[in-house]
Amino acid sequence: MNEQEALDLLDYHYWARDRVLSAVEVLTPEEFLKDLGGSFKSVRDTLVHTYGAEWNWYLRWVGNSPSSLPDPAAFPDLAGIRAPWRAQEAKVRLFVQSLAASNQLERLIKYRMLNGQPAESVFAHMLQHVVNHASYHRGQITTLLRQLGAPAPKSQDMILFFRERAAKVN
Repeated sequence: MNEQEALDLLDYHYWARDRVLSAVEVLTPEEFLKDLGGSFKSVRDTLVHTYGAEWNWYLRWVGNSPSSLPDPAAFPDLAGIRAPWRAQEAKVRLFVQSLAASNQLERLIKYRMLNGQPAESVFAHMLQHVVNHASYHRGQITTLLRQLGAPAPKSQDMILFFRERAAKVN
């Protein structure tokens, strides 16, 4: 993976995230927290899991290995998720840019899984995993929004992201 590919992946990831967060804004506090029987119960819990996974991977990249993900109860509303996620985005972008500047996007990173087991992965693969993992859960959030009778988020198709970006340049 080269620098431009990594930055494109991040740009897509956060563009898609923001589309989902915008769609979630219409929910009442009760709808945001409602247990809908999904993998992570509610829209809030699914968002926190997605943010928490990104937070976890970032910490692994910088040499720490958390033993748990953030507790959804610590995020009572959408603003409580959005603010730390935006701060996390800034950290991730700086980290990726620093790796790219030193030709380290393909470097091997050693870390521990949540259960403490040692692991190692190539950074570029880890970054791809973070984006793919988030895509999976954005799909779940779309389903949860539909179950609540709320409008679905705008399309998060990667090709649409590239088309929109190209249209802005032209």
